[in-house]
Amino acid sequence: MRDSRHEPSLRDALRRRSNLPPGKARNVDCFGLLPRNDELTCNGELTCNDELNIKKMIGIVNYGAGNIFSLTSALDRLAIPYGMVNSEEDLEAYSHIIIPGVGHAGAAMNKLKQTGLVEAIKKLTKPVLGICVGMQLLTEHSEEGDAGLMNIIPVKTKLFDKEKGIKIPHMGWNNIQPTNNLLFEGVENGTQFYFVHSYFIEYNPTFDIANVNYGAPFSAAIQKGNFYGVQFHPEKSGIAGERLLKNFSNLT
Repeated sequence: MRDSRHEPSLRDALRRRSNLPPGKARNVDCFGLLPRNDELTCNGELTCNDELNIKKMIGIVNYGAGNIFSLTSALDRLAIPYGMVNSEEDLEAYSHIIIPGVGHAGAAMNKLKQTGLVEAIKKLTKPVLGICVGMQLLTEHSEEGDAGLMNIIPVKTKLFDKEKGIKIPHMGWNNIQPTNNLLFEGVENGTQFYFVHSYFIEYNPTFDIANVNYGAPFSAAIQKGNFYGVQFHPEKSGIAGERLLKNFSNLT
């Protein structure tokens, strides 16, 4: 498995090509971060004359709390170009941003703070997608570690109630009920997605764009403006999950 901490950001990768002379450079794929073409025009500076391609790429926030390998494997299958976001400067290089996340929400928030990216993420106007714990980071507060989060979407992350006779964590496939939202274009009502989590986002019809029932209804997906979050793992949800990732990449 690749160690994502050592994966270059798009900008870093392109800088390594900066010693190429102006003119034509054949089969330059910028370390796999750009679609491989027969011929790219290189200006000898930062990019291979490809700012337009950069602007159409997904940037994955690389903060040490996400299962990046599964996500990048799904993007590879879909031929969606991507790169790693390691700095505020990197955020500007991409048209779409994904915040992955697994594990403890409070610990993940601390790791995200350590990157210095929190305020820059909150100011983004381009499409942003939080996945699993990445979705929870978009909310106001988590009962997991009594943690304050980014408060981009004013809802709370709560622990499942074992008194409802459910197993915790919620693990496996479950049917979602999406609303009419571009993120779920082509995804039918009742489609199954893969979940693994012990904490959930409280249902709020103002921000809910897909709900699911596990002991009680909760939000499987939320949206506020350009910020989206999904509690399930699209990268592990087969064709339906890949459709959602493709839909996200097409948002404007």
